[in-house]
Amino acid sequence: MDIGLQRVYQAPPRKKSGVRVLVDRLWPRGIAKASAPWDEWDKDVAPSAELRRWFAHDPSKWERFCTRYRRELDGEPEAVERLLRLAAREKLTLMYAARDTEHNEAVVLRDYLLARALDAGSSSGQPTNPQS
Repeated sequence: MDIGLQRVYQAPPRKKSGVRVLVDRLWPRGIAKASAPWDEWDKDVAPSAELRRWFAHDPSKWERFCTRYRRELDGEPEAVERLLRLAAREKLTLMYAARDTEHNEAVVLRDYLLARALDAGSSSGQPTNPQS
């Protein structure tokens, strides 16, 4: 399973980025809908507005943000499964607008998806490789 990350302002989209999904709750500033560099916008997997405001991209809140966001993702099984199906078929690139490339929802979501895929493979007896 190949899940990549890309900042929406990093233009143009990388070649071989597969299906590109914006995972922010808000539309990124300065990007026209007609020229959006992603294929889909999935607000259902984005952190809630309350969590997003609380975190405010403060690295000192990172661990607590990760825990809370994973809990929110647990409550969106259909949206998570849809992303897992996409990633099983082709490369999935999670796109985000945050300036911080290490402390943002796409990082947490990628790790969450890879862990879910690994868990699903382990429970089904199928060998999995989260790096493939």
